[in-house]
Amino acid sequence: MRATLYMSAGNVVVDDVPDASLSEPTDAVVRVLRAAVCGSDLWSYRGVITRAERSRMGHEFIGIVVEVGADVRTFRPGDLVVAPFKWSDNTCPACLDGVQTSCVNGGTFGAPGTDGGQGEAVRVPWADGTLVAVPGGLGGVDDSLYPALLAASDVMGTGLHAAVIAGVTEGSTVAVIGDGAVGLCAVLAAKAVLGADRIFLMSRHADRAAIGKSFGATDVIAERGDEGIAAVREQTGGLGARHVIEAVGTPESWAMAIGMARDGGSIGAVGVPHTAPTLPLFQPLVRNLSLNLALAPVRRHLPDLISRITAGTLDPGPVFDSVLPLEDVAQGYAAMASRESIKTMVTVGSA
Repeated sequence: MRATLYMSAGNVVVDDVPDASLSEPTDAVVRVLRAAVCGSDLWSYRGVITRAERSRMGHEFIGIVVEVGADVRTFRPGDLVVAPFKWSDNTCPACLDGVQTSCVNGGTFGAPGTDGGQGEAVRVPWADGTLVAVPGGLGGVDDSLYPALLAASDVMGTGLHAAVIAGVTEGSTVAVIGDGAVGLCAVLAAKAVLGADRIFLMSRHADRAAIGKSFGATDVIAERGDEGIAAVREQTGGLGARHVIEAVGTPESWAMAIGMARDGGSIGAVGVPHTAPTLPLFQPLVRNLSLNLALAPVRRHLPDLISRITAGTLDPGPVFDSVLPLEDVAQGYAAMASRESIKTMVTVGSA
């Protein structure tokens, strides 16, 4: 089968790899319909972190179950499924606590020895605990919903979790730092799922700001750093935002989050801090800030998100502004790395 491979910084290719196949009785094999390039894929593409040559790429996909192991009870061939970016058994103590990304039997698609989502098929460990079926299957879902379902596999679930751990509730005032796909989905989650009243989106890109507004952002602030902090404080009577979502993970974004948070407020952080290994804690301490960080347990939120998407009440699909066939996925990496594209959807197979 064909799959995306990391070769070196700035170089990904699509090449032949062994076909996905069952390894354990709890596995399923899923034929991929749609995959995505994630902002976290760009860390290795940009050379910030290292990967082994010919590593498999991608962890966001939806597809059709084609084979199941002897111990799989929930799924059968032909089911349309959404996979979160990490697999989990959904039965261990961490999973039962709703933090499936800490599953004792968990792992990440695209890690060494595993199939990546950007390929024609994927072996899914612990299929019963990992996959979530789309009600009605292929016969009940138009392919126009594929972008929204694909977004649910990572960025929509991560954006929602960021808003949840930031404490967003009905009527909240929220500031969102990061206008990538996760930040934009956090805006949508804060508004459409949790009922926030006022949402500041920190963005200086017209295309991203437009999506943010359509998702529910009430204010778009282009300034960065101290100027951005001042702008949010000015618009909140000098207090700052009670709920701040940090969706970038850099030292600069963390400084902004702490600076614009209201005393006694909460920061929900889901930006992976590859370049921010330390966090200054004095200001959060003396200002009574709650810091909640997470590798978002998307599996926890998938049933609700899929229900909303298929009901037509939630559509994160517009975060995909580029659609490419699998063989052209390198163009998607290049466009996202240069910020010419927000997020690329990869078409792999047909129903």
